[in-house]
Amino acid sequence: MAHLIKAFLLQFPLQAFPITIVLGLLLLIFLKHIHKKSPRISSPPVVPGLPLIGNLLELKDKKPHKTFTRWAEIYGPIYTIKTGASTVVVLNATDVVKEAFVTRFSSISTRKLSNALRILTSDKCMVATSDYNEFHKTTKRYLLSGLLGANAQKRFRGHRDTMMNNMVQKLHTHAKDKPLEALNVRKIVINELFGLALKQALGRDLESPIYVEELGTSLSRDDIFEVLVVDPLMGAIDVDWRDFFPYLKWIPNKSLEMKINSMDRRRTTVMNALIGQQKKRIASGEVLDSFLDFLSSEGKFISEEQLKMLIWEPIIETSDTTLVTTEWAMYELAKKKSCQDHLYREIQSVCGSEKITEEHLSKLPYLSAVFHETLRRHSPVPIIPLRYAHEDTQLGGYHIPAGSEVNLFS
Repeated sequence: MAHLIKAFLLQFPLQAFPITIVLGLLLLIFLKHIHKKSPRISSPPVVPGLPLIGNLLELKDKKPHKTFTRWAEIYGPIYTIKTGASTVVVLNATDVVKEAFVTRFSSISTRKLSNALRILTSDKCMVATSDYNEFHKTTKRYLLSGLLGANAQKRFRGHRDTMMNNMVQKLHTHAKDKPLEALNVRKIVINELFGLALKQALGRDLESPIYVEELGTSLSRDDIFEVLVVDPLMGAIDVDWRDFFPYLKWIPNKSLEMKINSMDRRRTTVMNALIGQQKKRIASGEVLDSFLDFLSSEGKFISEEQLKMLIWEPIIETSDTTLVTTEWAMYELAKKKSCQDHLYREIQSVCGSEKITEEHLSKLPYLSAVFHETLRRHSPVPIIPLRYAHEDTQLGGYHIPAGSEVNLFS
């Protein structure tokens, strides 16, 4: 190194040193001037919190979306909160969420899951909780082609018609036989939605108990609903304080770990039994319109674990979100007689004495408005798994540093 410096000094003319120093000083002054002129991008407003725990106490109930809405009225469409050791940027306006999903998506395309969700999703093996990668793109394409796309939905039309006929028949039977008794609409809707989910995902509803070899017992349809839908939903919202303080993950939380792992094992054994039963059908040459049949034919590059999760995903999502939205719509209509009357008149004018079918839906704008307003007021999935900014970015005109968690809530 010394001989290189010596060679450089011998070749460098001494009279150039003063000029170099002057030019260097001018360059520093220029850069400093530019830096002062350049507007600094500010950070989002911060919701005040407590030392160490931040805003966790204000989010302790299981309806944090209401707290987010209240904060949005004070701090605007984008603000920052602290959840223990994590910084969370909360987005509360449609335009900011759109910016996040379109313009800045590449910067926040990674999911950050709680420990419970990591276990219950088999480490992001669900489309709804996966990072934006080849797995996500491939399985989303499968989901659209085999289940949610227009052509797939046309194939499942018969299942939906059967579901609606069954619901209407049960409502009429109750009104005729027990006109003075209260009706448990939730029970009817849950039963029929679960049946629809099973038919679309696996090809058939459950007509009788199914033997689960790994559990050594037979489970009824109601038991399977608890294992596949109710238990995982409750497990997903269970709070593990270690998620908020990663540096304390070494401290055990045995009761919660055992609870979540038990849910996962039971869910896995039941899915193995259900899929195994239908694979025997497929192997025998009997083909039905179902997502499992589609994946058995087209999903050549997915593992058995991924297959299991992809079949379970539409079962839990169909069974829960539609039910919650329907309940809230009925609740709001029951409170507002004028809206209820308006909807009734619209249906009467379009359908008359005919049964409502899917062909009528495009002619019922007020019915569409009722459900859109219900979704706006009472989102069935108010809190989705957080995203993670893996590089510096901007949202809503604010600087979002790498490492921030991003909550899309609008």
